[in-house]
Amino acid sequence: MYDRALKGVERAGLAEMRRSLLADARGRTLELGAGTGLNLVHYPSAVSELVLAEPDPHMAKRLRARVEDAPPPVPVEVIAAPAEDLPFDDGCFDTVVSTLVLCTVADPATAVAEARRVLAPGGVLLFLEHVRSLRPGLARMQDLMEGPWGWVAGGCHPNRATEQAIAGGGFWVERLERDRIPGGLPLIRPAITGLARRPGSG
Repeated sequence: MYDRALKGVERAGLAEMRRSLLADARGRTLELGAGTGLNLVHYPSAVSELVLAEPDPHMAKRLRARVEDAPPPVPVEVIAAPAEDLPFDDGCFDTVVSTLVLCTVADPATAVAEARRVLAPGGVLLFLEHVRSLRPGLARMQDLMEGPWGWVAGGCHPNRATEQAIAGGGFWVERLERDRIPGGLPLIRPAITGLARRPGSG
């Protein structure tokens, strides 16, 4: 269902947004909430190793099948781990990727803190997330629909100010652009994309 639901949105431009974002991925890379693997075809050759974290067993099953059917040209590992509790040593990744993930995690601040922890100094968090609208009317609708939408959309919160969680999580936000999820429902159309860097010392 997930892949079918996103098919039209991917064709409308979300796939290109993914490709543009992931062009900055380098070295050992961790993807949070990798889902069914829609990012796989967009990783550049500069990625030397790819670790895909996906806690949902149904998503992880499809993710593993996608990796087996079309293996990327780099070593890939799929692990069952939530973004808030990553089973990795401090500073062991060069890049962390989060695309349409922080709307569903139980604790966004903890997920951002974990991303920072596992990044090496100078490493980057690449993010593409739908967020709370800056338009008051749409933001009110997102608030009103948060409960019903979460029930039908796997716990998604359409009204999260994710940019604040990233900025407050000990990152230097080097690039943040406001965008729109192409072809998406108005409730989840406002989006941000960007790059945040873990400071180079400590």
